[in-house]
Amino acid sequence: MNIRLLRLASLLAVAALTAASGAARAADLKVFSTTAFAELWQELKPKFEARGHKLELVLQPSGALSKRIAAGETGDAIVSTSTGIDGLAKDGRIAAGTTRALASSGMGLAVAKGAPRPDISTPDKFKAALLAAKSVAYSDPAGGGASGAYLTGLLDRLGIAQQVNAKAKLGRGIPNAEFIIKGESDLAIQQIPELMVVAGVDIVGSFPAELNNITVFAAAVLSSSTKAAAAQELVDFLASPDTIALLRSKGFEPAR
Repeated sequence: MNIRLLRLASLLAVAALTAASGAARAADLKVFSTTAFAELWQELKPKFEARGHKLELVLQPSGALSKRIAAGETGDAIVSTSTGIDGLAKDGRIAAGTTRALASSGMGLAVAKGAPRPDISTPDKFKAALLAAKSVAYSDPAGGGASGAYLTGLLDRLGIAQQVNAKAKLGRGIPNAEFIIKGESDLAIQQIPELMVVAGVDIVGSFPAELNNITVFAAAVLSSSTKAAAAQELVDFLASPDTIALLRSKGFEPAR
């Protein structure tokens, strides 16, 4: 065999080994994700899949995700509240040492674009705004959403649960501001990034500091994953400076 043929054979062998190595690294990952990241995945999914992997996203409120995994459903990674991930870790559902904090988010209130903005700067004014509204949209606590569960307790603390619940529009796995767009509510409550994704509304502001609830979001590899290296690559990608910058542009704050 002449030298040219030997070189050609060598190059083909290297190419074959490179292709095989890439195929071994590529993985189809099942990812459980909070609906708070639903809009973000439209940008994050294609960016990560450009590395050769494929993502199957399971989008639900954080509480619902925890129930599914605790019941034995398997997957590769999870993006949820840090509280939810901590609970799963205690049950051995999270691979040790893989949890990464991503961002945090406070709760806020929205109205239709151009509508008068109620003053919610103090607890008393916040309470008055909810009582004056014809209808208030917030997450159904039975659906597993963190904001809905928190608000339920807050309304009890403020002594206005009966009045507000009587005129509530309860959302499940959707931005609650959509009720404003449909003309079914004049106020919407949710974590601020989830309010921001709805065109046609204005963010009034955050809850008063004394009443606000800060949710920290994190990502982790599930202990049930059979593709732990690729799942860890996803977690590292989500915690990268580029992704954190994207989170901040969408209304999230640095993880606390």
